[in-house]
Amino acid sequence: MKLTILGGGGFRVPLVYGALLTDRGEGRVTRVVLHDLDPRRLSAVTRVLAEQAAEVPDAPAVTATTDLDEALRGADFVFSAIRVGGLEGRANDERVALAEGVLGQETVGAGGIAYGLRTVPVAADIARRVARLAPDAWVINFTNPAGLVTEAMSRHLGDRVIGICDSPVGLGRRIARVLGVKNPAEAWIDYVGLNHLGWVRGLRVAGRDELPRLLADPALLGSFEEGKLFGTEWLRSLGAIPNEYLHYYYFNRETVRAYQEAEQTRGAFLRDQQARFYDEMADPTASALRSWDRTRAEREATYMAENRETAGAGERDADDLSGGYEKVALALMRAIARDERTTLILNVRNRHTLSVLDDDAVIEVPCLVDANGAHPVAVDPLPGHATGLVCSVKAVEREVLAAAESGSRATAVKAFALHPLVDSVNVARKLVNGYTEVHPGLGYLA
Repeated sequence: MKLTILGGGGFRVPLVYGALLTDRGEGRVTRVVLHDLDPRRLSAVTRVLAEQAAEVPDAPAVTATTDLDEALRGADFVFSAIRVGGLEGRANDERVALAEGVLGQETVGAGGIAYGLRTVPVAADIARRVARLAPDAWVINFTNPAGLVTEAMSRHLGDRVIGICDSPVGLGRRIARVLGVKNPAEAWIDYVGLNHLGWVRGLRVAGRDELPRLLADPALLGSFEEGKLFGTEWLRSLGAIPNEYLHYYYFNRETVRAYQEAEQTRGAFLRDQQARFYDEMADPTASALRSWDRTRAEREATYMAENRETAGAGERDADDLSGGYEKVALALMRAIARDERTTLILNVRNRHTLSVLDDDAVIEVPCLVDANGAHPVAVDPLPGHATGLVCSVKAVEREVLAAAESGSRATAVKAFALHPLVDSVNVARKLVNGYTEVHPGLGYLA
């Protein structure tokens, strides 16, 4: 079985390959094709993968190419993890937004909109190529903003594109762990929303909802990441546990100030950190795997550092440093390829799941997965405050898609202006001006 990884020179590709090395069953991936526009990055990641596979019998064969059509042709699965504009683009997204006093995070607020405007045209082109060159392939999208990009690709691929994210998985795992659930895989997580905008409303073990027990115990509630980040009083007021990215909404003013006062933005930190890693790979005697693992550990430990500092949440727990999206990707591929039915929280088309959104809106929700793809599970309606936020952000995503399709600068301004974290039409206009100046990829906006 052939897996094509787009963004194959990306830093997190070894996580995916490492997961593939643990899969020894029938119908496993036997061939991995890495595609990237940067031959230097491809070479570095290929070295890491070679060291990972050194003592693994029958490890999936790895090839690398800069030819997109060659990479896609005949693929069974396509894993999309591209970054249009690179980490320099992310750093610019943050800088332009913070200069106007608004959030520039890569998936939330102004930064997410700018990133989406750059990425959607590229993702749509990839989707059209997949439909032509590998019509039977399943596309697993981890390109951010994951929900928005998955929806853009679904207009060409239908249900054969599925978005994944490790945030809901990590959240469910932390809740299960603090509640003493011996096997988190046996817990049913009642989670729904959009990507990076969802809430856990229940966690059922053997048919019993254990979340009320957590919410009723301040000490237990304050003992894990989200309790520290949001505060126990706010979580009890919500009656739910929000995705960590909702910290940008619930504590926006504090977070923007922390980002403005930080020595470096997250994008600038990752840009410089990964540049050092790829520079190290120019030395043919260096251990690629050791260098990558050291860099990865630093990356994970500093994740959302400004948010945790604002909340006084301290360092991340050691159990939260292991990532997780590669495990979701492998479970998804296995379920489809082998008809190993499972339940995963995924980004899929709504169908009739949330009545406040239309059928084609991509949402993040538990899904039953089998050989025919991912099927969203019926969930209870969101409470009013969450419904309002989901509908507002989905409306912004639709304006981003419209701007990317039409090239309308006015529609791009509208997308920024309608976002809950952008507080002025005039600021929206300045953001569009600022982003088009620093991003050549936004030159299509007229």
